[in-house]
Amino acid sequence: MTSRQVDQHNGGTTAAPGTAPVATTATGPAGGEGYERGLNSRQVQMIAIGGAIGVGLFLGAGANIAKAGPSLILMYALAGVIVFFIMRALGELLLYRPVSGSFAEYSREFLGPFFGFVTGWTYWLMWVVTGMAELTAAAIYVHFWFPDIPQWVTALAFLVVLYVANLISVKLFGEIEFWFSMVKVTALVGMIVIGLGVVTFGFSQAGDTAAVSNLWAFDGIFPKGIGSSLMTLQGVMFAYLAVELVGVTAGESENPEKTLPKAINTLPFRIIVFYVGALSVILMVVKWTEFQPGVSPFVAAFSKIGIPFAAAIVNFVVLTAALSSCNSGMYSTGRMLRDLAGNGEAPSVLGRLSASKTPALGITLSAVLMGIGVVLNYVVPEKAFGYVTSVATAAGIWTWLMILASHIRYRRAVTAGRLPASSFPAPGGTVCSWIAVAFLLMVTVFIALDPDGRISLYVGAGWAVCLAVGWALLKRRDATTPAVAASAGKPEEPEQQLQAAGR
Repeated sequence: MTSRQVDQHNGGTTAAPGTAPVATTATGPAGGEGYERGLNSRQVQMIAIGGAIGVGLFLGAGANIAKAGPSLILMYALAGVIVFFIMRALGELLLYRPVSGSFAEYSREFLGPFFGFVTGWTYWLMWVVTGMAELTAAAIYVHFWFPDIPQWVTALAFLVVLYVANLISVKLFGEIEFWFSMVKVTALVGMIVIGLGVVTFGFSQAGDTAAVSNLWAFDGIFPKGIGSSLMTLQGVMFAYLAVELVGVTAGESENPEKTLPKAINTLPFRIIVFYVGALSVILMVVKWTEFQPGVSPFVAAFSKIGIPFAAAIVNFVVLTAALSSCNSGMYSTGRMLRDLAGNGEAPSVLGRLSASKTPALGITLSAVLMGIGVVLNYVVPEKAFGYVTSVATAAGIWTWLMILASHIRYRRAVTAGRLPASSFPAPGGTVCSWIAVAFLLMVTVFIALDPDGRISLYVGAGWAVCLAVGWALLKRRDATTPAVAASAGKPEEPEQQLQAAGR
């Protein structure tokens, strides 16, 4: 933890006695960081809701139903509890010190500079590869309606539009994300209401076979065994990626003390309604044995009910989900690169804000790399989409583990009286965080056992080597800097440095 970061706990960067004040860089005064606090409560709430609804649910659930049957509902509920533990741990940290790029900042503060470096770059990688996949997916969805338009043209058009929107202002990003999320939420609620109507009143073509008993009537709740059900957890966790995005918005929320706790506390409701509720209704309407991998369960259910244009409706919703994910990716990657630049872990030019108070250069770099992904996905086989999403899952699990580890270290410091308590403490203290750590490690083992998912661990090992080399080069560069070389030595614990700073 640098002296600049220690000073930030006291509200900003202070100069040494007898010197002029030092301006802050990427993490400016009072946690404001120079950003415009342009995200209002309505937008933060909908960003939080939209982060829990993506293509992992709309498309990925079909393959998982075929593997696990109705027990998939329990897997989503179990994973949802763990995700809530993670978000409450993050919430406690956010209200202790709300900063944009929070995951890397907290890792840097409580685990050490290396972990901040790794977490920041890994979260950036997660969103870049996700953006690559989502842009390609969006182009495929548009191809459903306009087969004569080349997919690369559509992907490029979406990339440019979202890129420009993110450059203009954070308010425009928030507004676009609000309406993207509104489409997803409205569609899911409509599906649930229609499905309940079919089960309750028996109308439509599916009315004769729709029943609550479909959840257990065909070989029970665990028709393929508990082992097969547990193996779906890696796909289930992918569906929950991006719920932590609300943490990245902390530095640009108008009133983080009010909006962030509300967004996090409503997460269980969103999981119950949009995941557990939606899948339960779908599996009541259609027998689980009728679902096939590669087919959206919502398309299958709508077709069974006999709703006109079912495929087109769900295609539009999934298109919205893909664009929402890419939009969020551009937003978060720019902020994460600025955080890394502010700590000397990325080129300093990426730490600059534009006139509209957006990290324009970081957003530009990320958008360019996402554009390369569009070209790659156009050239390479279809498996490229699955590979990049598996890499995103592994990167997401790392991010969640760092949030939990940071929370455990933070609570240890609070208990010892070295840091102030957060106004939004996680229930159960660190017990729930330890449970979540164990769960994520278990999911990692399942990924290693799955031949298709194992590719993400191979890529993760390669990424770890790249980060280790990058860190070694960074330290060598710092060691040749006179000011750094003079202060070289074993770093103190963050809590010890705070005590020395007079906390």
